[in-house]
Amino acid sequence: MGDVKNILLVGVGGQGTILASKILSEGLIEAGYDVKMSEIHGMSQRGGDVSTQIRYGEKVYSPIIGEGSADVIVAFEKMEALRWLSHLKKGGKMLINDFEIPTVPIQLGVEKYPEGILDSLAAVADTVVIEAGEIAKNVGNSRTMNIVLLGALAKAMNLGDLDWKSLIQNNVKAGFAEINLKAFEAGFASM
Repeated sequence: MGDVKNILLVGVGGQGTILASKILSEGLIEAGYDVKMSEIHGMSQRGGDVSTQIRYGEKVYSPIIGEGSADVIVAFEKMEALRWLSHLKKGGKMLINDFEIPTVPIQLGVEKYPEGILDSLAAVADTVVIEAGEIAKNVGNSRTMNIVLLGALAKAMNLGDLDWKSLIQNNVKAGFAEINLKAFEAGFASM
């Protein structure tokens, strides 16, 4: 188990960031890791910034990931990837959902959504762009983007041996377990 690994999941309220973090944390605990998780909700339940910090290893003393310490950042929205870039450690990886959620100032026409985010990030970090919205839609439910991203993260962190089927079944409503499992598998295969 050795070194402590740091995973930062960032997005916007309503994207399922916290559900993905909960499933991941439970799986890591079941695998025998010491796990610490911290979540921060933005100004509103839907539409505000959301970040979840997960640290796991043999012994973890704090849930907080400092700047320059994240092994992986999973951004559920492109602008959030840019906002949290300073937390990525040298040699770390960014998994970025190619998805835009305009902020209120952008919706009001006061600001414009930044152009070239993915190119800017790729120029400074090991970046994998995931079309999670398209993958989720192809699976049959666009609301499973979060689980698509969880599958991609599991592959990127070599966590494929966790019991993802049980973890997903235990954390989503019974009628949605099968579609979420398909989304996870599609995300895993996308890497």
